[in-house]
Amino acid sequence: MNNSNGVSRGDRNRNARLKKLRAAVPLTNAIVGIDLAERKQMVVVTDHDSKVLARRTFRCKAWDLGAALDWAAERSARVGYAGVTVACETTGHRWRVLGQLAGERSMSFVCVQPVLTSGARKDEDLTPDKTDEKDAVLIARLTAQLRCYLPEPVDETWGWLRHLGTRREQLLNEHVSCVQQIRDLLECVWPAAVATAQQPFKSHTWRAGMHVLMTRDGGDFARTTRLGPVRFEHAVRKELVRRGKSRPCLRILPNLYAAMADPAGVFAHRLGAFERIGWLIDDWDTARAKLADTEARMVAVLDDLDLSELACSIKGLSSVGAAAILAETGDLRRFASSRAVVKHAGLAPRQRMSGAFVGRSRLSGAGRPHLRTAAWRAVWGAVKSNSVYAERYRHLTTRETNKLKPTQAQTVLAGAILRQLHAVITTGQAWDPDIATHGARGKPSALMEVAA
Repeated sequence: MNNSNGVSRGDRNRNARLKKLRAAVPLTNAIVGIDLAERKQMVVVTDHDSKVLARRTFRCKAWDLGAALDWAAERSARVGYAGVTVACETTGHRWRVLGQLAGERSMSFVCVQPVLTSGARKDEDLTPDKTDEKDAVLIARLTAQLRCYLPEPVDETWGWLRHLGTRREQLLNEHVSCVQQIRDLLECVWPAAVATAQQPFKSHTWRAGMHVLMTRDGGDFARTTRLGPVRFEHAVRKELVRRGKSRPCLRILPNLYAAMADPAGVFAHRLGAFERIGWLIDDWDTARAKLADTEARMVAVLDDLDLSELACSIKGLSSVGAAAILAETGDLRRFASSRAVVKHAGLAPRQRMSGAFVGRSRLSGAGRPHLRTAAWRAVWGAVKSNSVYAERYRHLTTRETNKLKPTQAQTVLAGAILRQLHAVITTGQAWDPDIATHGARGKPSALMEVAA
């Protein structure tokens, strides 16, 4: 189609977004800016020129703000407005409470990013002053300028998945923290233990052996040595069975038993360090068990949403990986384009161009950092199992012009996973490697966007 007016796709998407915002912030509505806190809620009613029509402080919890909304509606009706649009910052959980109260009263509800309020605070009078009264007015002003957004619709199942994703991220951090602390302590008091296996923290035999040494024997190497290697192996086998495994690795066990005679390490700290390691191993096992349970729940929720088959049609993307991404994005159908999802993750390139100057593009780094992490983790399995991604990774890191570093190529693939996941869910079409490689005939498809 001939685009004679020169309007780009970005312009059209922006215009559509502004149209939706204008429907939520019509000129016939007054704007109610609310600065939320624990017990003090500052409420201002303004027009679209940011003129304050009414102001009041409500000393109550967020759940009791219904009276404040009724007061704001009455004040706006006095000066001839047909309704109100409620606006606040998305801090903590209180904004969700306010959104529910506004929905019960059929009031429009929008949110303002705190970073915009911070910038507007400095632009107001060139001072970094922060007061509840000023912030409420600034929230209303940004809303009048349509520098706000419509929050994600509340849905019980999607909300459940989001909370499970947050729980999984916490457990992963705890899991990694335990591993790092155990490694640091062993490198101080018993470095030979870390060298007994090529990847000790991934070895079931090594973990079972450390559990026997640090928990059953309390780090008393003399006791373990008196029992002998046969009884030590028997104890490790019992521990492996308890952990759901059958046979130990017979290369690691002799190494671990022999390492007890290694003299390296700060002996004065061994008693306390071994006790800490025993506690950390228990914490590590607990975190791993809770993590497995949480991931199973996430996959079950994905099944309830009827998205498991579509999401996992992308070869190399596991059910847990897809659930972790969707827990951060919510329903992908709410995004106007696949590029919007990439921007939401902060994986979109940030251009620097002015006149004849062309600067180096870098990632924006904005958006949801946990979404960025989930997409990054999904790359590892995709590159190993998906020939399309593997070939694209090879091409990006070996081409003659503009060759990318491995981490840069992985970032490109992380954005590609988000775009293609958006495509398969919004179109209901399973991932097709031919389309992902060559594109669809007739018109471009989001499935072909492997490169950024």
